Amino acid sequence: MKTCFKFWFILLVFFSCTNEKKSNIILSELNSRQVNYNQPLNRVFTQPVDFVEAAEKSINAVVHVKNTSIVSDDFSYLDYFYGRNKSPQNRIGTGSGVIVSPDGFIITNNHVIEDATKIEVTTNDNIRYEAKLVGTDPYTDIAVLKIQTKKLLPYLYFADSDNTKIGEWVLAIGNPFNLNSTVTAGIISAKSRDLNKLDRRNQSFIQTDAAVNQGNSGGALVNLNGELIGINTAITTISGGFEGYSFAVPSNIARKVFEDIIEFGTNQKGMLGVQGFAISPEFEKFIKENKIQQSEGFYVSKVLENMGAFNAGIKEGDILISVDDIKIKKFSDLTGYLESKRPGDRVKLGFFRKNIKKHLTVKLEKTKTVQFLNMTLSNLTKKEKEDLKIKSGLRIVESGEFLKGQIENNSILIEIDDNVIDAVDQILQIEPESVRWITYINPDGEKIRLRF
Repeated sequence: MKTCFKFWFILLVFFSCTNEKKSNIILSELNSRQVNYNQPLNRVFTQPVDFVEAAEKSINAVVHVKNTSIVSDDFSYLDYFYGRNKSPQNRIGTGSGVIVSPDGFIITNNHVIEDATKIEVTTNDNIRYEAKLVGTDPYTDIAVLKIQTKKLLPYLYFADSDNTKIGEWVLAIGNPFNLNSTVTAGIISAKSRDLNKLDRRNQSFIQTDAAVNQGNSGGALVNLNGELIGINTAITTISGGFEGYSFAVPSNIARKVFEDIIEFGTNQKGMLGVQGFAISPEFEKFIKENKIQQSEGFYVSKVLENMGAFNAGIKEGDILISVDDIKIKKFSDLTGYLESKRPGDRVKLGFFRKNIKKHLTVKLEKTKTVQFLNMTLSNLTKKEKEDLKIKSGLRIVESGEFLKGQIENNSILIEIDDNVIDAVDQILQIEPESVRWITYINPDGEKIRLRF
């Protein structure tokens, strides 16, 4: 019995020593092996993100905006028959705004104050002011208000929105559902987001997951320093409420439009003068046929004469890959950056020409043509107006696909609804969906009104 016990004891010690030796070998191999593991990035952070300072810096500069407009119900023949008289009704809309100067200039969205007959602004300390509309730019959905006050107001500084990063913490501040001074937090989830590639606005929003609802429009999107990086503008939703994605006009665009409205009364757009499309898989056939090696960038299909790109030497077939320090991966990267520039500004373009990388400096030009209702419109010179014996109007260079056969090329557009038209800048202020009729003069000199 003792002999058997000794045998099993010796055998157990042998296996224990063997297993210990194998474990030491395995550990040694693991310690010497290259493992994809970075301890600092995988440790649990004990310090939470602090939003308090940013909220305290910015909350008093965000205001409640109340818009009163007058609407009239449609009057049918039955109302006339029965003698029903429908009087105009007041409609109340609410939103938010951001104080951007101590003397009372405020940025909000154009759609917050659209058609307003009276605008009231309430600051975070419950003081109410009647606001004056300084100017609007429907193209970027930015409007500027002014309130009169003897005291200096808290205001937000503009940050450089080009320096924002995906994944960066942000705060959205506004007045959703009339819940004044509401602060929500999230991260930047995308940049240069265009919500509708078929419209003429070429949007370039900052996308976040900070909760934004009805009433937040015109409010502030700020970074953790409490600096303004965007104006909250839109959400994507099926239910009508917040579903995880909200969108803000970048501060660089908002600031530039604000300054233009103050100085010139309208947004001054600096134009590159190219047409084309962003390279993507949907153009696979075209890419193969033209032996394009680049997977990203903007393909130039047309260069407009006497514009900046034409004068600098950009050619059809060039692929733009950068503008200054901004990489061009999609069309909104290009248009979003140019939206923050003015006529006369110079930008450095990086591009490929026949797969050779090149750089050129381009001077941006003032808008000379514009697309509207699928028509291409251009300004008339003073001499052209004298020859045509008219005081105002725009040349219809091309009537476009939709109006082809109804409007002849080289007709003169003179009115939209009841508004006299005399510059392409005016066109940028008009929503195509709101147009009821246009008035034009055809090449034979006949004045024609076309209803929509």
